[in-house]
Amino acid sequence: MKLSVIIVSYNVKNLLDSCLQTVCEATEGIDAEIFVVDNNSSDNSAAMVAERFPMVHLLANKNNPGFSKANNQALKHARGEYILFLNPDTLVEKQTFRVCIDFMDSNPEAGAMGVKMVDGMGRYLPESKRAVPTPTVAFYKISGLTALFPKSEKYGRYYLGHLDKNKIQKIEVLTGAFFFARKTALDETGWFDESFFMYGEDIDLSCRLLKQGYKIYYHPGTKIVHFKGESTRKSSINYVLVFYRAMAIYAKKHFRAPGRSLLVVLLFIAIYSRAGLSIIKRLAGRIILPVTDAALLYAGFLIFPTGWENRLFLGGQGYPDENPAVLIPALIAIWVVSILLTGGYKTPVRVDGSIRGILLGSIFIILVYAMLSPHWYFKFFTIIPLAIWGLAGTIITRLLILFMNSRMNKNRSFFP
Repeated sequence: MKLSVIIVSYNVKNLLDSCLQTVCEATEGIDAEIFVVDNNSSDNSAAMVAERFPMVHLLANKNNPGFSKANNQALKHARGEYILFLNPDTLVEKQTFRVCIDFMDSNPEAGAMGVKMVDGMGRYLPESKRAVPTPTVAFYKISGLTALFPKSEKYGRYYLGHLDKNKIQKIEVLTGAFFFARKTALDETGWFDESFFMYGEDIDLSCRLLKQGYKIYYHPGTKIVHFKGESTRKSSINYVLVFYRAMAIYAKKHFRAPGRSLLVVLLFIAIYSRAGLSIIKRLAGRIILPVTDAALLYAGFLIFPTGWENRLFLGGQGYPDENPAVLIPALIAIWVVSILLTGGYKTPVRVDGSIRGILLGSIFIILVYAMLSPHWYFKFFTIIPLAIWGLAGTIITRLLILFMNSRMNKNRSFFP
């Protein structure tokens, strides 16, 4: 058998469906087999594969053992001369596999190769070609120097920015999104290191292939679409912890050479500093929408009650002192918590969660008011305008977010 394609999937059913369609087209006329390892997805991915792609070898795990273990799990059954580790959030061209097989057949010194990767809008992804992240190279990347000088052979080495992306190049590191390897090279070098749960294992395997004497190539003669980050929740704090833990594992494994102690210490400081900043950034991102909702509701209190309720219901005398200090913050807190409990702050943003939150919060507030002293009954009229204002405000906010997201993603071209 010429080729074994291995796809590890977790909760990306629709993307996996699209990926498998392109993979099946690309394997036409090639003696190939396809494996899907499902890491206990909750979106019925395994059932979809079994129903729509009966020719695929499905390995459905009852837990999530991680990316490395899942790939090795399928590798035990693979019979191909070549192995392709492929992400489920990718689309391949019809000639992609043929281009890779022909190149590897013509270059026996090649242990692995990658191809040009573009995002959903056709933009080149720099991780298509990378260098070994030595302590110096990794420090330039983490410190931001690589981003400042992307074309520099020294500071931009992480992505080999000085090499022409439109020519075949010898490179050092492949990405796990598309890792086309010779099976004999994998057997000789060793498979994925299972101490990496996810991230870093592709760099580690690339380094071991190089140390074994194999060459690694970048080939722009074909390309794939990689919906970067779609197969992982990169907004989650767990992603940050897993990602930077993988960086630390790699650094401990490969950076223990003499004379590098100070640089390694600085690198670890940079790794954990970046991890801390990333966690702070994500926490801040999580509270922006609730804070916005609270601010909108408070703005409604300033606009509506003082504009009409004082005159109509209180004779222009104004609210008692406890109203702005106790009542309004309490009402706002109830609505925000209700939106949270009804899923209004989950990602991706949805309008229905905020609507349910405002409505259920209003019902709860009305029920509470029914049990209060008559002294509080006049404040009931505060609920009506605030509820309407909050409902309109949260809907408009979500629609604006959805509109901006659609503008960013419109006109996606798979293979421009």
